[in-house]
Amino acid sequence: MALTLADVSSSTYVIHGGRAGRQRLRTLSAVLMPTTLALLDRVGIAPTARCLDVGCGGGDVTVLLAERASGGHVVGVDRDPVKIDLARAELPPHVELRVEDIADTVRAEDRYDVVYARFLLSHLADAAGWVSRLAALVAPGGHLVVEDTHISGMFCSPRSRAFGDAGRIYRSTVAAHGGDADIGPSLPRHLHAAGLVDVGIDVVQPAGLDGDTKQILGLTLRAVADNAIAAGVTTRVELDVIDHQLRAFADRPDTVMTTAPIVQTWGRRPA
Repeated sequence: MALTLADVSSSTYVIHGGRAGRQRLRTLSAVLMPTTLALLDRVGIAPTARCLDVGCGGGDVTVLLAERASGGHVVGVDRDPVKIDLARAELPPHVELRVEDIADTVRAEDRYDVVYARFLLSHLADAAGWVSRLAALVAPGGHLVVEDTHISGMFCSPRSRAFGDAGRIYRSTVAAHGGDADIGPSLPRHLHAAGLVDVGIDVVQPAGLDGDTKQILGLTLRAVADNAIAAGVTTRVELDVIDHQLRAFADRPDTVMTTAPIVQTWGRRPA
């Protein structure tokens, strides 16, 4: 049965939030900062722009939007009140943060010059429909900008069974809740179908021999553990073994680990 707007909120997002979730997002955002900055600068954000960050988490990208739209207005929405409360202390006064489900966001009549979403669509059933709903929030001449994953494309060296199992568990847990962790390559097609023009694409994939890049997969595995077990994807015993092996693999200075390839795509609503 297809999800309705009323169904989509907390039932589909499989990564735990709260303070632990905020710390995972800090690590992830630090790794992705250069590539997301390049994406926003490529699209171009006017100083007076009205911007919306959908599923803003702790506001890491919201603050980047606010720096560029310094004379405009920036709204960040997320359903996790803990992350929103933590973000309020860090963001400038022209940023408005709301605890809100995407189902309520897309019902609003407000329109924005830039609508941005990162790692949101992969958790939603009927992603094409949600892209259309987000595109409808874009003012004429404005842009929809999205980033999301192609989990199957991440790699490590040398080969690691724990690395592969962690990716499988994440992908299967997202699928069990109606999402698609490999949605990235489909995004440009969805933007075209939503009536956007001048659609563009780029793919980025951070890699590391040490540091935060090598910690992201383990942090994500631990954040989906309870939902993975509840969905019958794995067991606590298997997760503990994989987590131990993955930590040991990441700690070695001679191993390479990447994030998933991240597909960046953007499109403009015709004026």
